[in-house]
Amino acid sequence: MGKFSKKMKKKYDETNKKSIMVYLLLRILVIISMIFQIALGNISNALMCVLALFLFTIPTIISEKFKIGIPSLLETIIYLFIFSSAILGEINNFYGIIPFWDTMLHTLNGFICAGIGFSLVDLLNQSGQKINLSPLYVAIVAFCFSMTIGVLWEFYEFGADNILKLDMQKDRIIQRISSVELNESGENVPVKINNIEKTEIYSKDGTITIIENGYLDIGIIDTMKDLFVNFIGAIAYSFIGYAYIKNREKYKFAKNFIPIKE
Repeated sequence: MGKFSKKMKKKYDETNKKSIMVYLLLRILVIISMIFQIALGNISNALMCVLALFLFTIPTIISEKFKIGIPSLLETIIYLFIFSSAILGEINNFYGIIPFWDTMLHTLNGFICAGIGFSLVDLLNQSGQKINLSPLYVAIVAFCFSMTIGVLWEFYEFGADNILKLDMQKDRIIQRISSVELNESGENVPVKINNIEKTEIYSKDGTITIIENGYLDIGIIDTMKDLFVNFIGAIAYSFIGYAYIKNREKYKFAKNFIPIKE
């Protein structure tokens, strides 16, 4: 189970040409973007392009080193995810321009990471003579693996925001808050403030910062939203993986998302 026949190998090679074309196209676009950023003197963005080029090579390295066949569709999704996150999201500010760009990518991240976790366990399950894990167990491991990666990423964003003073956990304007910190009696009863129209921040140097139309949330909503959509992506892949292990012939469409041992 899971081994390549000559017929399967030929079909895999033919479909894999599509992902190679996507890879080459995106690689060319990244190189053009890198040259443009260097010309502008924006070294940080140029380094982001270098990172994207490196990440593009990871699926190939994994495939060749561990003799794993990565389906064309899954490989294409990974390439598009890297390009959408690093080049479009960070360099071209799609995170700010398109409201749901970050949500879409975090959902996709949950899906991809669940796929990685699922594949690791499923391949071990198929190759190990003394290992026979249930489909439900493999699906749960895939889900937990994805959520762990999602949490670690949020740790990274939090650290970058606090140490490097970035804003990876995107702030947003909200019109209502509920906090026990505002309870003057010290009781554990939240004070609710609704319909906030304006917030004024007074700094020690005398600077006054005015926030119109509400109060500035400092990232918690973004963090929880990212984890929630990561949860959705992980659940989606775990269900696909579970169905595939239960009946590999009936749910053949799942092969488009699940690496197999060559």
